[in-house]
Amino acid sequence: MSTNPNIILFITDQQRADTINALGAPWMITPTLDRLVKEGTSFTRCYTTSPVCVAARASLFTGYYPHSTGTFTNFQPWEPTWVQQLADTGYHCVNMGKMHINPYDKIGGFHQRYPIENKDRPLFLDEHRRAWHDEWDKALHARNLIKPSRYNRLQKDPDHFSKALGCFPWEIDEDMHPDMFLGDMVQWWLEERVATAPLFLQIGFPGPHPPYDPSKRYLSMYDDVEIPFPGNTDEELEAQPAAIKNLRKDMQRLNIDSIAWKDKPSREEILRIRRHYAANVTMIDEKIGQIMNVLERKGYLENAIVIFTSDHGDALGDHGCIQKWNMYESSVNVPLIVWSPDCVPAGRITESLVQLFDLAPTILAKTDVPVPDAWEAESLWPIIDGESEGRDAVYSELARDHIQLTSEYMIMRRDKEWKLVWYAGDSYGDLFHLPQDPDEKINLWDDPDYRDKRDQLLGALQEWLVMRMLRANMKPTEKPQQAMSID
Repeated sequence: MSTNPNIILFITDQQRADTINALGAPWMITPTLDRLVKEGTSFTRCYTTSPVCVAARASLFTGYYPHSTGTFTNFQPWEPTWVQQLADTGYHCVNMGKMHINPYDKIGGFHQRYPIENKDRPLFLDEHRRAWHDEWDKALHARNLIKPSRYNRLQKDPDHFSKALGCFPWEIDEDMHPDMFLGDMVQWWLEERVATAPLFLQIGFPGPHPPYDPSKRYLSMYDDVEIPFPGNTDEELEAQPAAIKNLRKDMQRLNIDSIAWKDKPSREEILRIRRHYAANVTMIDEKIGQIMNVLERKGYLENAIVIFTSDHGDALGDHGCIQKWNMYESSVNVPLIVWSPDCVPAGRITESLVQLFDLAPTILAKTDVPVPDAWEAESLWPIIDGESEGRDAVYSELARDHIQLTSEYMIMRRDKEWKLVWYAGDSYGDLFHLPQDPDEKINLWDDPDYRDKRDQLLGALQEWLVMRMLRANMKPTEKPQQAMSID
């Protein structure tokens, strides 16, 4: 049998970085993730390449930024690249849960896929015209259960729907909650499998993406828990760029993912949302723990790399926003833990700047698949091995879609001290000095005292983008040797 390690990649959907007890969130109940932190290496400054599901996942599974993949929105077609290469070198590649390949039923290089997509999928998607159903849909039908969704919730009780702000405790059989169902399905599959090849197993939990829908017994764990909320001032909201102000209005208008959003929710309403969200995370944590137990008992962890992360975060009321589609820390900073007793230091927590898609070369470096020279992603092993301090700056991109309707293109540059967000075609953006303003309340974009700093960072961002796009469109023999030095 190959000596290549088993690779287990857990990806949750829309999980903020501040959701793990052992990493500074004492209000959270996350014993499994706490164990991975204690026994592995954690990256507290990992940033998604895009605060939207498909663009972030396309980057992770191709090794390129969105401006290179051309994939910016949730309904653009795409498929992974390096999964097929793993399969070609002898790995058994399996996806269980959310992967968000488009169309959803593409195989994406995996030998097997057991898709479970969004909890609350809109009716206009092509899958409905084709009568396509994921594993969860089939299980619900077999049990004669109706999937809770914005459609039947709104029809059942419009007044409650408008006041719930996306919080709906799970109302049917607990084992049919999508995160519970996925966790149980993964365990069943692992119990049945006879290992004859190294395993690449990507497990994609649909939560804690809204609706915020934990079962009541998990929600009760947070009954009296105070979860921090920095609050929003009128001055902060007024200083936001037009794209963010309009995003807040669009979220109130669209009822996305069962959230009837409102302007300026009360602190009590925000606390209710955060308690539901935290309970969703705890449900997932428990299922990851059960999966880890099966992996250990079946011998998979004797030679394994286990990775836990998320595609992007959730504002949960920060800056007057809900969900993502913005460049605030709560949307772009994601959790990342790498665990492997054989090659990863235990208990190390690093603030090195890294990007979510850096996992691609990190994974391939421990396999027989060569890392492409043209990739924009960078391996994490030099940081893990103590040979590098990480990137000088990280970037995140977002284009206009069916929800973020104002800005044709926005891009964030964040270094260790400064965050700049440029809204292409707009003369006004964001500039935050993070050591003095970690909650991003004071926009310095138009402050005359910081004009030189703003122009310097904007020039660095635009030069980086131009050179990256130039490099991406050149033939391999034409690529400029110094293009990478800008970063």
